[in-house]
Amino acid sequence: MNKMNFNSKKETADKKERQGADEATKLQEEQVNAAEENAASDNVTDEGQELEVLKKKYDELNDSHLRLMAEFDNYRKRTLREKSELIKNGGESALTHLLPVVDDFERALQNIRSAEDIKAVTEGVELIYSKFMSYLSHQNVKPIETVGEPFDAETSEAVAMIPAPEPDMKGKVLDCVQTGYTLNDKVIRHAKVVVGE
Repeated sequence: MNKMNFNSKKETADKKERQGADEATKLQEEQVNAAEENAASDNVTDEGQELEVLKKKYDELNDSHLRLMAEFDNYRKRTLREKSELIKNGGESALTHLLPVVDDFERALQNIRSAEDIKAVTEGVELIYSKFMSYLSHQNVKPIETVGEPFDAETSEAVAMIPAPEPDMKGKVLDCVQTGYTLNDKVIRHAKVVVGE
């Protein structure tokens, strides 16, 4: 009986021990579940805060981008307006400096009608011509010297070819029909010339 009693006590103790272990396991599982729930709620809170921070940063960047785009658009419009003004009024300086030459021509025309001395009229026209050529040279417009020079297709246009009066004049310019001009060493009008052959 002792043995039976001992076995039953042992079984009871084992049962109690298993129940205690089961309760401890259940308690641990409950603690783990509670910790996971807290972490999940913390993550939700952290994600909400992170989302709010990101949204605020996005709004700031978007606002900055829109302001930059508007500023660039204003800059583009302003430069286009300034460029069109320069194109529209760019010749103003050149034309203003030409007006005195026009005044000289008007005075010469008035004097030609009533002048009896042709030599004085000729001198006046020559003065106006020299004044105008001086103005052109200040603007870096220079005539192309062609007569007696070898023919150059880059600066001159041959309008006629005639027999050369001397053998060393072959391929050279004999006469200039229309003067050519350069602006800052760029040909703006080709000279029309007669070339010897």
